[in-house]
Amino acid sequence: MRKIAVMDDYLSPHHKKWLGEAAGKLGFSIDYYPTAAAALPYIDQYEIFFGHSCVEVIRAGRGLKWFACVYAGIDPYRADEVWGNPNCLFTASAGAYGVAISEYVIMVLLMLLHRMPEYERLRGEKRWQRLSPIRSVYGLRLTVVGMGDTGTQVARRAKALGATVRGVRRSKSKGGDAAFDSVHGTEELDSLLPETDALVLCLPSTEETRGLLDRRRLTLLPRDAYVVNTGRGSAVDTAALVEALRLGQLAGAALDVVDVEPPPADSPLWTMPNLILTPHCSGDMALLHTCDRVVEMFLEDLSRYAAGEPLLHTVDRRRGY
Repeated sequence: MRKIAVMDDYLSPHHKKWLGEAAGKLGFSIDYYPTAAAALPYIDQYEIFFGHSCVEVIRAGRGLKWFACVYAGIDPYRADEVWGNPNCLFTASAGAYGVAISEYVIMVLLMLLHRMPEYERLRGEKRWQRLSPIRSVYGLRLTVVGMGDTGTQVARRAKALGATVRGVRRSKSKGGDAAFDSVHGTEELDSLLPETDALVLCLPSTEETRGLLDRRRLTLLPRDAYVVNTGRGSAVDTAALVEALRLGQLAGAALDVVDVEPPPADSPLWTMPNLILTPHCSGDMALLHTCDRVVEMFLEDLSRYAAGEPLLHTVDRRRGY
């Protein structure tokens, strides 16, 4: 029987049953491993590996025919030397994390608009003080850069709360979900920034996205604007963002990703009063819906793989998505 290795560090018994039954019907057996390191000595036995954080496994798997990554980000796997089999199929799970990340975006926006970081500071000082004014998502001019699953989920939730949502993508001719009030090409971003109350970045790491929000573009945003980044830290010039926050050129920011993770101990990111900083957790596997969707996407492709059909979730490691 053809064999699949699966990392089970995020799987519930329900997921294992689901995987086992579906794989068995297609002529595959599954072995589970708690880590990539545990699977490494046995990788030559497997046709398919379904897991994460496994560069050494992919490098050693010269007979591996398909690597299905449970994460959306593919940065560790882009280099040719990572692949023991250069013809190995590669899929990722972009499309599974939009619900979790979009809820994070709404959460941090509400925290910033309602001045929660300031209230937390007052609580630490044991001061009972009301802050005014506060702002609302209702009527907010939101610009979402990146209109994939995550950007679309953000747009839907923000629209439901009354925001005006403009989407930005490489080509506006592709259109977008009905939650976007308008769709713009990346070349139009500069003209949108002066009329943006909150800028949300939902971008992969590519040559085009690195340094997208640089010092010049930060100066185009209104002084009372907010920045939220949940895509990749490389999209933002961190030093320029810190300077803008310190000088009051921005009202606040929320970063779930930064260019160096974790930031050095002496980084000002740890102590900026108008910054929410989280450890790349907005889209992790903690949400059951995310795990369900990751498994579902893998099984969608497994049925196609068994039938010799093109896979749905293939990524181009040279392009970065």
